[in-house]
Amino acid sequence: MFNSNTKFLVVDDFSTMRKIIKKVLDEIGYKNVVEAVDGKNALEVIAESYKSGQPIQFVISDWNMPNMQGIELLRACKDHPDYKTLPFMLVTAESEQTQIIEAAKAGVSEYVVKPFNAATLKAKIERVYNKIQVSTEKKAA
Repeated sequence: MFNSNTKFLVVDDFSTMRKIIKKVLDEIGYKNVVEAVDGKNALEVIAESYKSGQPIQFVISDWNMPNMQGIELLRACKDHPDYKTLPFMLVTAESEQTQIIEAAKAGVSEYVVKPFNAATLKAKIERVYNKIQVSTEKKAA
């Protein structure tokens, strides 16, 4: 698993959903969580975190939001040299195959369909961690 001090960014336009995700993260041992209300706000938070020397280390974002959707945020992160390796999980009520494929093509680390529980979120975070470890080991070899 990621270090318990890993800095998470939870992005959702509904404060209740942000609270739910923060609570789940807290339950599985992650206390360093910041929030953003949409993709545009999230990009500002990510940029500020990098400038401050305490960068966001994992993004969990809703797909459907005003101003900038989660898929657009994902693409913006993957296009930015500083954020392109940032683990990124999309959370959505949509389970359409086309959206899952679109997210995969955009470089999403993991995809969670609402509703979900703590065990599901934890398992998805562990999968992202394991993918990063495998990727790091391949680069080192």
